[in-house]
Amino acid sequence: MSTSVAIEPPKSTTLSSRVLSFIPGVTLLAAIGYAGKFIEQSISHYGKSHHLSLPNIEYVLWAILIGLVISNTVRVPELFKAGIATYEFWLKVGIVLLGARFLLGDVIKLGGLSLALVVIELALAIALMTALGRIFKLTPKLTTLLAVGSSICGVSAIIAAKGAIDADDEDSSLAIAAILALGAIAVFTFPFIGHLLGMSNHAYGLWSGLAVDNTAEAVAAGALYSDAAGKIAVLAKTARNAMIGFVVLGYAIYWASKGQAQTVHNKAFFLWQKFPKFVLGFLLISLLATLGVFNKEQLGSLGNLSRWAFLLTFAGVGLRTNLREMQKQGLRPFIVGAVGEIVIAAVTLGLVLGADRVFHLS
Repeated sequence: MSTSVAIEPPKSTTLSSRVLSFIPGVTLLAAIGYAGKFIEQSISHYGKSHHLSLPNIEYVLWAILIGLVISNTVRVPELFKAGIATYEFWLKVGIVLLGARFLLGDVIKLGGLSLALVVIELALAIALMTALGRIFKLTPKLTTLLAVGSSICGVSAIIAAKGAIDADDEDSSLAIAAILALGAIAVFTFPFIGHLLGMSNHAYGLWSGLAVDNTAEAVAAGALYSDAAGKIAVLAKTARNAMIGFVVLGYAIYWASKGQAQTVHNKAFFLWQKFPKFVLGFLLISLLATLGVFNKEQLGSLGNLSRWAFLLTFAGVGLRTNLREMQKQGLRPFIVGAVGEIVIAAVTLGLVLGADRVFHLS
């Protein structure tokens, strides 16, 4: 009788194979991002050379549009998918590096205002989505996922909450599809509304960070308005993301009390596990910049690296938005999400405009 022994490949070989699997998709993200930048610069150059006043359409929009066209007209080969999925990693890298463009005092000042508005937005979103879920007779856990996604950070919050409350795959898929669809709409509608109302960069960026769910879409919506608005959107959204552990913990305890989720035994560990670590990276880089660790050239280099990371992110936003897949998910979760998002956007807009009048945001 012979026995066979499976020999595992060396870890270094496995790691190198995994790294290689990312290259095609990351290359595609970079190509789309660069194409968006090239189109923006080409239009600007053409307008100047021909003395024409052409609209300045940011590279952000071009990168998203190119990605949307590709993802909704051709089937992206499996070879590229691993690399495309890294767009969230590049988003976090971009946010961390963006800390170099903020002094810590400004972070604390704006973070305090943002945090106060975040608490209001959290309470509103959770209460509203819960009520709408009941009215439209959605399953309780689907309602929970929509409430978490709309109040904190979209898909990331839904994924974090799914495991914590033992939600079904179908419920999480429905919630993610609704949040993704609404995020894509927000990217195009928010800048239009902001310009229509003549909002300042500061006020608009704060509104985008508060009202747009997914971090990638919030950053994109801010950057489409202006570079300054994009910075403020990142800061406001980062303050909002920092609340994810507390909200998910609250829901985990609630569902565990009903015997429909595992009991959380170590709350401190749970909070640390769910806390978005890139927030700490952002604060660390901001602290180092405040202390003068970086010189002017280094700050400029970090800023450029941040923009390149966001280029890859925006290309990924377009590539992962598949309109055909979203249509298959049904209307009720989308209707609940849409009604809730419209109300949340309107209320947070009123709050931001009020704050702008009182505190003279600039």
